[in-house]
Amino acid sequence: MAQIFDAPSKALLRKQIAEHIAETDKADNRESLKEAQPLPKDRYFDRELSWLKFNQRVLELAEDPEQPLLERANFAAIFASNLDEYFMVRVAGLKRRIDSGIAVNSPAGLSPRQQLRTISETAHALQAEHADQVINHILPELAQQHIVLLSWDKLTSAEQERLSRYYRQQVFPVLTPLAVDPAHPFPYISGGSLNLAVLVENPNSGKTHFARVKIPDNMNRLVPVDDLTDEESREERYGFITMENLIIAHLESLFPGMIIKEARSFRVTRNEDIDVEEDDAENLLNAMEKELLRRRFGPPIRLELSDQTSPMLSSLLASRLRVNEEEVYRLPAPLDATVLFEMQDIDRPDLKNKPFIPITNRRIATVESSRAQDIFAAIREHDILLHHPYDSFSTSVQAFLAQAAADPKVLAIKQTLYRTSSNSPIIDALVDAAHAGKQVLALVEIKARFDEDANIAWARKLERAGVHVVYGIVGLKTHCKLSLVVRQEEDGLRRYCHVGTGNYNPKTARIYTDLGLLTCDPVVGQDVTKLFNQLSGYAPKSSFHRLLVAPRTARSGLIKRIEREEKAALEGHEAWIKIKVNSIVDEKTIDALYRASQAGVKVDIVERGICALKPGVPGLSENIRVRSILGRFLEHSRIYAFANSSGPQLGEGPVTGPEAWIGSADLMHRNLDRRVEALVRISDEDQVKSLIEYVDLQMADSTSSWHMLPDGTYERHSHNKEGKPLADCQEVLIRLHQHN
Repeated sequence: MAQIFDAPSKALLRKQIAEHIAETDKADNRESLKEAQPLPKDRYFDRELSWLKFNQRVLELAEDPEQPLLERANFAAIFASNLDEYFMVRVAGLKRRIDSGIAVNSPAGLSPRQQLRTISETAHALQAEHADQVINHILPELAQQHIVLLSWDKLTSAEQERLSRYYRQQVFPVLTPLAVDPAHPFPYISGGSLNLAVLVENPNSGKTHFARVKIPDNMNRLVPVDDLTDEESREERYGFITMENLIIAHLESLFPGMIIKEARSFRVTRNEDIDVEEDDAENLLNAMEKELLRRRFGPPIRLELSDQTSPMLSSLLASRLRVNEEEVYRLPAPLDATVLFEMQDIDRPDLKNKPFIPITNRRIATVESSRAQDIFAAIREHDILLHHPYDSFSTSVQAFLAQAAADPKVLAIKQTLYRTSSNSPIIDALVDAAHAGKQVLALVEIKARFDEDANIAWARKLERAGVHVVYGIVGLKTHCKLSLVVRQEEDGLRRYCHVGTGNYNPKTARIYTDLGLLTCDPVVGQDVTKLFNQLSGYAPKSSFHRLLVAPRTARSGLIKRIEREEKAALEGHEAWIKIKVNSIVDEKTIDALYRASQAGVKVDIVERGICALKPGVPGLSENIRVRSILGRFLEHSRIYAFANSSGPQLGEGPVTGPEAWIGSADLMHRNLDRRVEALVRISDEDQVKSLIEYVDLQMADSTSSWHMLPDGTYERHSHNKEGKPLADCQEVLIRLHQHN
């Protein structure tokens, strides 16, 4: 037989085969090692404590002297609002599980009582730090800028006279003092309301009685002291007195003939989580309305008191409200720092961020019909990737639905609604479309937390207009952000779709960063049509091509892609994962990321809120970096990007390029198991590249951010070694969009 290889060739071949076998053995050994050594038990952070760290980052922005002063006040108000919701939902849920005896240890290994104890210690420290910042820093610095919170005794006689007249005419008729005595039981204290606890003495009997006065929650808490008709006064000072101080100064009018012994502010936080048994969708609306009534009477879980409250009055309130000592928070007045939101209306642009006006997306702006902007024509020309608030929501998504409602060629509109604004133009467009005789379907999620009342009202309004209103799948919240427009065109029916990461809410679209895809791709159209049919009818086995849909395929689809990167790294290919989410908690996904990191995959994660993953741990996650971005806009978009859009197979050609997905799902149990979520794959290479660059910008060492450390603490990086400020990625994007 003829010799095919000469001796040197055979030697080289033997060497290559040996190297290949060694590399294969190495990969096999790594795989065996991975299977033989389970991931450590202490590989997760506690989600509840991680959330408190997020709110601490919000507080750091309130403390940042480089932030405009009124923006710092706004962050202080956001901190207070966030903490209220945390207690109403997360702490309340934890206490309910403890009381019912069904609570189990968290994935981080903490028992429910350990969680509650640590939450209490951390929350007390955070509220004290927050109060110190507001009382001793923000308010005094505002006073230096002639924005002054005054007490009654600091007012001039003319100011007192004017405010007394305002009190008699506008406030006194609204107040209802509630006494407590044998004939009057202790009154119900509504959650979140601000109240005065008043001790009065009867001069005849010498007996002391308790009374409660609720501060009206339908009036501004900051009462202007200065006469705003006086231009000179307005330029000199913005003076305010809190409503509770105004009422305290006039308590004699509520208790004539009694001696006012003490009057202090207090507020109660109650369990306001919703728990509805969904027997069937037909009764869901009625069940939700009943549950909303029940929520008003949830048990107290936190009592905030003025730190000037006497021990006797403190004890009386705590015992009557049945809260223990750990649930009492003694803080300096004014309580409830969300009152600082009211200062945002003050006309002091020098103390705020520079005004920002979103621009019309350039792909939409460059396509016009003879009459007006033609969004359908723009979408037919090219898929449009929107980035709010930099791209205007009103001239893109809102205009898309308004044009669909008015277009006689449009036959049907289908829409999901999780949260929307009051006087919503989205609702108006759907109503107009129904009046025009189009087939309109609205899937209204009436279980959207704290928007239940508004969504019930929207549902009834839409039904009255002739819109087909459905409430989704029993047992699941519908959280996906989808619009589908069916249009008759010359070559047949065409489906136009919007798949987004944020709510159809023009108000929040101005302050949340979100992404959205406008497309008439027939594959996406088919997928969205199937999903709407699944939500409104019976189609449990629908399959999708460019969508990942929770709860069936979102987790498994993402983990499959994470494992694909792991395999690529083990076989020597470039492998990376880039994720941008609000929160990452899901243990199965975290474990997949840990294994990918162990295989050498570079993982970058931008998260805003909760992160149960431990980055940078040797042998576990040294290839994982986690950064957090907070700023003038609320980071809300979700991006999942992978280096390889099809896994490398030996002998099957080169690895194809990266892929990216956007959508409504965070990496949390509720999103992946208990909600209908949709992620859409971006097909345009330039758009994929832009999403990857977006994550890279937020991860860059030159960008201001918080770096998560292996022990779970966050280290803020806002200046370089020379002390110069690092780039604010949101300001960078504002400039980029304005120059495009």
